[in-house]
Amino acid sequence: MTLLFLKLLLAHLVADFVIQPLKWIKDKEQKAFASTGLILHASVHAVLYAIAFSFNPDYWLGFAILVVSHYLIDGFKCMAGRYADNYSLPESFINRRTFFVIDQVLHLAIIAFVVSLYFTGISEWVIPQEKILALIIAVLLLTRVSSIIIKVLISRWAPLNVYDGDHSLANAGSFIGMLERLFIFVFILSGNWHGIGFLLAAKSVFRFGDLKEAHDRKLTEYILIGTLISFGLAIAVGLAYLYLI
Repeated sequence: MTLLFLKLLLAHLVADFVIQPLKWIKDKEQKAFASTGLILHASVHAVLYAIAFSFNPDYWLGFAILVVSHYLIDGFKCMAGRYADNYSLPESFINRRTFFVIDQVLHLAIIAFVVSLYFTGISEWVIPQEKILALIIAVLLLTRVSSIIIKVLISRWAPLNVYDGDHSLANAGSFIGMLERLFIFVFILSGNWHGIGFLLAAKSVFRFGDLKEAHDRKLTEYILIGTLISFGLAIAVGLAYLYLI
């Protein structure tokens, strides 16, 4: 049960966060169910789910549920997103960020449901192959997936000057976030929780000069929110991994 769930979860994360081009996303947001990008995206999921099921025809029902549900959920999410952009208030919770979270929760729930169709018991231990898959998923969650989640969640508060890249390395903030989450993951696995405190203190020291010179309370709050979400996600992934293995 655990192995199949991890395979399907890995397939979902790769298809949704790693190999989905930006032009597919924009095409989906503009055309919803009429989007070629949505069809291609669902096709990628179909291929990866087939691989996860080892092309075993016995899993045809679960495969069909996953592919069709993904197409429908993404299509309705894009339709709802367009409606929210056109009619919701700026501070409303009904926006693309809300639909993004609902979308991911539904996908994960359906994966769990499909796995439950074929298994009734829960494994009490994890075989090495599952540990490897769990580690790959954890690293993926800590890097690419977390970066996208954080960007989606805090985009509504982004100050205008946060996009000024004249004095910053390209994508530096994203890579710094990935590295800090990986460090936190290692600290948790090794039992060195105090390392997380040192990491947070070090980041605060390096950021202090920028924030002091900026005299921008919004920028300070924006960075603080992003940092806390980043640390929270890393701790959650680390604890989940420890619980699993």
